[in-house]
Amino acid sequence: MTIRFGVSPIAWINDDMPELGGDTPVETVLQDIQELGFSGVELGGKFPRDPTVLRALLSSYHLELVGGWYSSKLLVRSAEAEIEAMRGHLELLQALGCSVFVIAETSNAIHGARDCPLTTSPVLGGDDWKRFGERLTEVADFVEQSGLRFAYHHHLGTAVETAEELDRFLSVTGESVGLTLDTGHAALGGIDPLSVIRSAPERIAHVHCKDVRRHVFDKLMSEGGSFLDGVLRGMFTVPGDGDLDFALVFQALSDVRYSGWVIVEAEQDPAIANPRTYAQLGLDTLRAEASLSGLKEAA
Repeated sequence: MTIRFGVSPIAWINDDMPELGGDTPVETVLQDIQELGFSGVELGGKFPRDPTVLRALLSSYHLELVGGWYSSKLLVRSAEAEIEAMRGHLELLQALGCSVFVIAETSNAIHGARDCPLTTSPVLGGDDWKRFGERLTEVADFVEQSGLRFAYHHHLGTAVETAEELDRFLSVTGESVGLTLDTGHAALGGIDPLSVIRSAPERIAHVHCKDVRRHVFDKLMSEGGSFLDGVLRGMFTVPGDGDLDFALVFQALSDVRYSGWVIVEAEQDPAIANPRTYAQLGLDTLRAEASLSGLKEAA
């Protein structure tokens, strides 16, 4: 039962809003991540996609590629078409020795639209859920056969946002469909991460740890703000700087003997929240909680 700590580069360079850190060199990001003591990094939008080039780049900083977000369109295309569309991304992850495939449905998502209030997140009907679950399971089976664990990311502004939606999602998908449990998106979506860990431990394939500033989120929702507005206002931060109790999260993970990557992540404006400073706080917080809970960090 061991864990490894990685980090998302989104705190340095935001792929959804390129104006946030878009001029930061990838090498600067990787040097910071290495010096802070992380073992791995998730794929960023500015990272090279040639496996040979990317492997050499990460190796020079002694970092592993943990995986990277993939946007699926399964509500509007078949599983076969999705498998073909994802092939290049999957092959890159395979070539870099990744163990997880992080994916979220974005065909009707609003999280990337600055003019769409979060109150207008998409809602699926009964037939949509059935079709979505069948297609997603077929794709997950393929990913599993390819040697990676499928890790679906529930996310604000998408069809799997609330506790009710996550329950429905789990009921219509097969066992090959694992979860990226994201503490920040869970908390603000009304999902109890402890309940998910305890009730569906076999589904927890990957863990994203971000903290939240709930008062910022509540004000955002009352004013009809968008997901990106929330990011700019600071509704997310790193563990140790917000409202969540990560001692409880890590004890729950320890209780179910979670083994895998734990990612420090927080979408913030790097001009306001220094990525290196905040990543260090997040890592220090999680390492302390892991040690207290009995979770061992891999050497």
